[in-house]
Amino acid sequence: MRAHYNQMVLDTEKRVEHSLQIQNRNLDSTFYGGFPQPNGVYQPKFAIYRVASMVSAYCNRDTKFYQNEKVLDRILLGLDYVDRVQHENGLFDLVSCNFFSAPDTAFCLKKIIPHLQFLQAKNNLSDGERVIESRIERIIHSGARGLLEGGFHTPNHRWAIASVLAMCAKLFQENDLKNAAFDYLNEGIDCNEDGEYAEKSAGNYNRISNDAMIMLAEALNDPGYEQHAIRNLKMMLTYWEPDDSIFTANSTRQDNGRLLFPKDYYFEYLSLGIRYNIPEFIAMANHIFDTVYEQRLSSPDLLIMYMNHPEYINFESELNGVPTHYRNFCQESGIARVRRGKYTYTVMRDKSNFLYVHNGSIKLAMKLGGSFCEHRAFKAESMRLDAKGAFHLHQTMRGWYYLPFEEKPDTSDWWKMDNSSRNKKMGPDMDIDVVIWETDDGIDVDIQTSGVEGAPWRVELAFNGIERLSNEHMTMPITGDETLVLKDDYFEVSNATSSMRVGPAFGLHYFTEGKENSEAKTPGAATVYLTDYTAFHHTISIRP
Repeated sequence: MRAHYNQMVLDTEKRVEHSLQIQNRNLDSTFYGGFPQPNGVYQPKFAIYRVASMVSAYCNRDTKFYQNEKVLDRILLGLDYVDRVQHENGLFDLVSCNFFSAPDTAFCLKKIIPHLQFLQAKNNLSDGERVIESRIERIIHSGARGLLEGGFHTPNHRWAIASVLAMCAKLFQENDLKNAAFDYLNEGIDCNEDGEYAEKSAGNYNRISNDAMIMLAEALNDPGYEQHAIRNLKMMLTYWEPDDSIFTANSTRQDNGRLLFPKDYYFEYLSLGIRYNIPEFIAMANHIFDTVYEQRLSSPDLLIMYMNHPEYINFESELNGVPTHYRNFCQESGIARVRRGKYTYTVMRDKSNFLYVHNGSIKLAMKLGGSFCEHRAFKAESMRLDAKGAFHLHQTMRGWYYLPFEEKPDTSDWWKMDNSSRNKKMGPDMDIDVVIWETDDGIDVDIQTSGVEGAPWRVELAFNGIERLSNEHMTMPITGDETLVLKDDYFEVSNATSSMRVGPAFGLHYFTEGKENSEAKTPGAATVYLTDYTAFHHTISIRP
């Protein structure tokens, strides 16, 4: 992939130029040698990432900074800062929240381990390269010993720590590091048959976990770990939206709902595609780089990976593109992803926004909202696919009331009472069924409520990317945060390049915000409410 490699060289040079500009060179500063983040905060991880790019450029003869003395001085200055902020036990802080943090230390080491591998494998190191090798080897080894103390917060942290421990065991021939890695691996990898990791984080942590699996396979000489990454990447082939962004609305992490593009998956798709001869992975690698160009993004900061695998530089393939017609129902994960050319729709269990439709540059999220006891929105408890290909979602909302204690409690203080031990009066129950099926030119959504009479509920249609809304009575401009209740007829939302027709509308009451009126509207979206009183039965057509 010569063109991709050349672009990475250019973008690495730009990163180095920026790092040279922002590096703290104030001798009186606590942060001397470090690099401020855009918010002005200094982090060990941010410094290591900046130094890593500089090392790649310094050691690569295709960059204009190859063996550049100024860059070498700045690398060593940056490593001085890293040395100072690395604790005596080898761990680093994530100063915004985690201190003496094993997972954040693992992320720091993971970034520079490939650079150490490159230098260890290179013949005839220059004097500068020998100094860099010695310095980063010491940081990595100290950090690896710190990882033996352990401690993590989230599922992916286990794999970050385990993979770095395993690789450092191989680099330094220290078996206690390997044994510690297996303490984490003994829990079993949380990648299900669908290819979904526990955090369901397509925008970020899937990639982090995949990287860990690839490193584990190399460190332990066990390709079985890579099979988890391959399974996830196959699933991820169905997660690209028509605008080439990643579908993130089912994530349990901070990438939920964010507009993200898949550039950091590039080398996973490329390397596994080549080594396992998976054509669709190679096509995705090419497509990702096309997206980098089209979206005017910087290429992934992975030049060192090409330096460690120079055989990939001259590998070329005309394969390109993402699947544009598929239906992928991940039953265990509770998500269905369907693409029909230029639009996708997504159906999800356990989410209040149970349906997403993405048509070109318009996005629609659908929610069924209202209040019933502690419930504030429909969240399907079950999701199945029928023989005709329709998705059935169901929830039974249980009504209940506390009853008095049968015996006098020990206290009259409500907050000290064991209220969980009270008997309850059960009922009534509200049943909600949603059926979604495809038509020749879109989808229909059938919504039926039963069991409770007279509750004011609503269908919330939250649109992003629209500029106009019109029906047979009016046309109005949309700025992005409007709230409308439409009473009848079909309506159309549009912008300069895309449109979507929805309806028929229904509006039997005017929804007003309040503590008993379900979840808040989707922020930043133009929202159309279709309102009725339970029990009701409506079918809504969506035509992209």
